[in-house]
Amino acid sequence: MQQITITANDAGRRLDRFLRKYLENAPLSAIYRIIRKDVKVNGRRRDSGYMLAEGDEVTLYLADEQLQAYRRPAKQGAAQGRKAKRNFRIIYEDENILIADKPFGLLTHGDSKEKKDHLANQVKDYLIEQGEYDPRNERVFSPASANRLDRNTTGLVIFGKNSEALRALNEMIREDQIGKFYQTIVYGKITKEMHLTGELVKDHETNTVSIYPDKAGKRAGERALPVETIVRPVRKLRGCTLVEVELVTGRTHQIRAHLASAGHPVIGDSKYAAGKAREFNRKLSEQYRLTTQLLHSARLEIREGRGSLAYLSGRSFTAELPENFRMILADLEGTKGNE
Repeated sequence: MQQITITANDAGRRLDRFLRKYLENAPLSAIYRIIRKDVKVNGRRRDSGYMLAEGDEVTLYLADEQLQAYRRPAKQGAAQGRKAKRNFRIIYEDENILIADKPFGLLTHGDSKEKKDHLANQVKDYLIEQGEYDPRNERVFSPASANRLDRNTTGLVIFGKNSEALRALNEMIREDQIGKFYQTIVYGKITKEMHLTGELVKDHETNTVSIYPDKAGKRAGERALPVETIVRPVRKLRGCTLVEVELVTGRTHQIRAHLASAGHPVIGDSKYAAGKAREFNRKLSEQYRLTTQLLHSARLEIREGRGSLAYLSGRSFTAELPENFRMILADLEGTKGNE
């Protein structure tokens, strides 16, 4: 038997979702069997949808061996004196959130190939080192990001340091209260704002997406998701344009695919460039030793803060361009060929 006192970070979760995190190795069928037979909240049976409150006492009537089998070992991390690895810069931090500037090549979260060295773990280790997060005292909560960037996209990622802040961030993103603005260099000349709409379909086998309707007018099928992207020219360059891209929706590869479908692929992006743009990209990639897209999450605008984050309303946070981006931009700014 084990008794668990619900903390502020665990409050506001459904009983089944709490148990799915707390008993990470338990199959879903076991979770619902436990709810029916082996768990009480404040001495009473509760259904799976019961919303846990701070101070609730959850009692699990499971043998110690079964609990050990269903739970993962507690993470110790930097709390044991190990110096936290930190490849990111901190743009802003308070008691509720941390905004990181993610470098090139670092995953936001782990994947099947890289499970340890990613931004989320680095942020958690930093918070452990600062004494702001102790995984040994948390039942299921872990600081997490409310947005994510591809491995090779640089810039701003916002983390909730407690459960209430993370819920507020997720709500703000769902309701379009956090504006996300990127900078990139695209093939061709753009002289006025472009408001791109369409539908996106992902091919999981090739890890690519397609924008519809395509050039032939073909429309997407049932799996399509609506996409909306606003592109604003910032500066004319040699054969290309520095642009600011505002994401109205946030889909996988949205910026790269949407701009390519409009005839202005991101430089360095061999996956979506075609025709003359592909050859232009190839030459620039060779010249500047680019191996992937040049894309930077440069600004986050908090239009309206919610709940515990109301004080952030109207705030804007920026991350300067990475050094290689600035060097390429300076070289392409030569006056020859810009007119």
